[in-house]
Amino acid sequence: MDRIKEVDILLEKAILVGVNLRNDEHFDYSMEELENLAEALNVEVAGIITQNLERITPSHYVGTGKIEEIKNFYDEAQANLVIFNDELSPSQIRNLERDLETKVIDRTMLILDIFGRRAKTREAQMQVELAQLQYMLPRLVGLHASLSRQGGGTGGGFKNRGAGETKLELDRRKIEDQIAKIKKELEHVKEQRETQRKQRRKNAIPVVSIVGYTNAGKSTIMNQLLAKIGQEDHKQVFEKDMLFATLETSVRQIELPDKKTFLLTDTVGFVSKLPHHLVKAFRSTLEEARDADLLLHVVDVSNSEHGFMMEVTNETLKAVGVEGIPTIYVYNKADIANVPYPVVSGDNIWISAKQGIGLEELLQMIRQHIFSDYITCKMLIPYEQGNIVSYLNEHASVYETAYEENGTLLTLEVKEADYAKYQQFVIK
Repeated sequence: MDRIKEVDILLEKAILVGVNLRNDEHFDYSMEELENLAEALNVEVAGIITQNLERITPSHYVGTGKIEEIKNFYDEAQANLVIFNDELSPSQIRNLERDLETKVIDRTMLILDIFGRRAKTREAQMQVELAQLQYMLPRLVGLHASLSRQGGGTGGGFKNRGAGETKLELDRRKIEDQIAKIKKELEHVKEQRETQRKQRRKNAIPVVSIVGYTNAGKSTIMNQLLAKIGQEDHKQVFEKDMLFATLETSVRQIELPDKKTFLLTDTVGFVSKLPHHLVKAFRSTLEEARDADLLLHVVDVSNSEHGFMMEVTNETLKAVGVEGIPTIYVYNKADIANVPYPVVSGDNIWISAKQGIGLEELLQMIRQHIFSDYITCKMLIPYEQGNIVSYLNEHASVYETAYEENGTLLTLEVKEADYAKYQQFVIK
């Protein structure tokens, strides 16, 4: 963990480096995103260097001729860090740090550090720590080389090298033990989560899961829906205009005026080149979406790259087995994009969550998807079965109540399951 924590102290002024492989149409946006990620850690970006290549250079990621240009720029800008736009191999980090004579980190380490700072719950902290340790393990040799340079070790080469290798083995064992321990703890949390999911399925409460790219407005939509139905303020989730504002899965019960209820879950936002260790570590959290009855795929329509963001979100969901779930595409920030809103077209809706415009239409679309199995009917419940009347008043939409000679006559809308359960009381 030292390597990751060290970044906190040293991140002040950085040069960003990216390779545009085979004219990638999303390259410029990827570099812009790298800059936003750096700024999320309060790093001052001194400049950007890019190179067009057909393939990555195995030894240094960039072409070896580019090293001199990076070094000159680095010296001129008085930077103290170089950040690369892709995940670097252990040998690439070693070679770059040796030739540039400075600390080098990659996009993966940057994202891991941001996640490390944003994680609030014990589960999120464990997930991030697991991803960090798995990232570090194959890079231990490079880390020790880098740290010995920073410590300015001189002379007695063989002796030091032997001691270093012994320490390396100890570190490797420590990290492997820690990985095993965290995996075990997370397995326990996963079992608890699965128990909660089973309970929800048993209660037959529909689940609606909000997914999407980071900073698309997922938490804002959740909070606005809670406010719309008059939910207490303490149930609101944290929202802020920044990358990965929330990492924790929030689950809220939404009760509509007609007594219909559903669970709304909010998941971690996605980003391009999301480290695979992180996706694996957060798998159980992301699996919340796998058991959903409906997905709300939130899109920042004001961003010119929103099509690419949708692709990234869909690919990441597919990677954790979230497929074939009915989806409403919520094009948010329509006010900034200067497109008409609220507009509904099939399973697509354009809204402004910040302004609270389009939420009523969104709720209507959610209703149509998850409450399509409701049946309107009449039931005559004998007076001695008053507990059933109480249950239906609480769990169904009762439109009319009349007291007949043989019992209570209800005109109501019920779930298919309750209709089947109390079919003997239905008046045809």
